[in-house]
Amino acid sequence: MLSNTVVKKSPIIRRLALFVMPGFLALSTTLTSCTSPSDNINSATEPKADPAATKTISFKTKLLRMGYQSSGDLVRVRGVLEKRLEPLGVKVEWAQFAQGPQLIEAMNVGKIDVGSVGETPPIFAQAAGARIVYLAGRRITATSGKGSAIVVPKGSPIKSLAQIKGQKVVFQKGSASHYFIIKALEEVGLKYNDIQVLSMPNVEARGAFIQGTIPVWVTGDPHLALVEKLHGARVLRDATNIGTPGGYYVGTREFAKENPELLRIILEEIDKNGQWAEANRQEVAKLISPILKIDLPIQEIISGRANYRLKGINPELMKAQQSVADLFYNEKILPKKIDVQEALLTSKEYAAITPPTLISEK
Repeated sequence: MLSNTVVKKSPIIRRLALFVMPGFLALSTTLTSCTSPSDNINSATEPKADPAATKTISFKTKLLRMGYQSSGDLVRVRGVLEKRLEPLGVKVEWAQFAQGPQLIEAMNVGKIDVGSVGETPPIFAQAAGARIVYLAGRRITATSGKGSAIVVPKGSPIKSLAQIKGQKVVFQKGSASHYFIIKALEEVGLKYNDIQVLSMPNVEARGAFIQGTIPVWVTGDPHLALVEKLHGARVLRDATNIGTPGGYYVGTREFAKENPELLRIILEEIDKNGQWAEANRQEVAKLISPILKIDLPIQEIISGRANYRLKGINPELMKAQQSVADLFYNEKILPKKIDVQEALLTSKEYAAITPPTLISEK
């Protein structure tokens, strides 16, 4: 596994830690921003950019700093942003983080411009005062949720989700798993305070889970697939149909306002890469397997249930995101009610950064 980038915690993150992870010093809320080029998404073959159409484009920034999580990033692996942007005079740098909260912390202290996270990290970041904006969402598909689950060790006496009452449950607070566990508990008539919560990033929790010191773990791929296939972990419930609006690409408001043309290219290229990935999942597995040092058959499972395509920000999506924020407030996990509208660009600004392929839903 690649090493994680270490970033000094900002005052925003320290404030958030007070109400999200009492006693847990490694809190980071995460945010991300995303970028990608290309409107021609008609097949699994990537169309080449027309040099004549891009020669006159100039951007305010000459460096794009992208954040990605330890689970890997196909956009980085395939170098699609570099291929599109470097001929236009923009260099791309990548930084790796354990999970979404850590990625957002780096964004808060000005270390990265763009990144991809689940639905929960932007909410916690906004509550802590971060100046982030939603750039694009993730499309929900038939496989959505299959790559996240609540699991127990092979020999655990826990046979059903209802039996986790009173148990120690491990996940990263402020991550997508935080929302998932609350909704899953609701299904079986349990409340958030019916479990003992221990916040821990996936990269740390996996070893403890394998050793048997974690009775219940809320995690996602690639960690989920690895403990399932190599260690016999049993799934109590995956995140299918859990009512999540999905993940997002996010960025700082300043970057979004200053670089609309660049963001449009970035989002376009990321979505084009996503279309290729969903049509070539075995090729995706072959590319990612050696990088994450995961056996190909296991990586094929991971790639087979992953979602790669983007969708534009719209009122319906943000209504669903507001319901997530309200849930955390009603559970007294957030100290104040937040309005996700405050983390949006204007309609005109979204029109400038959103490629047609993110609107068509095809």
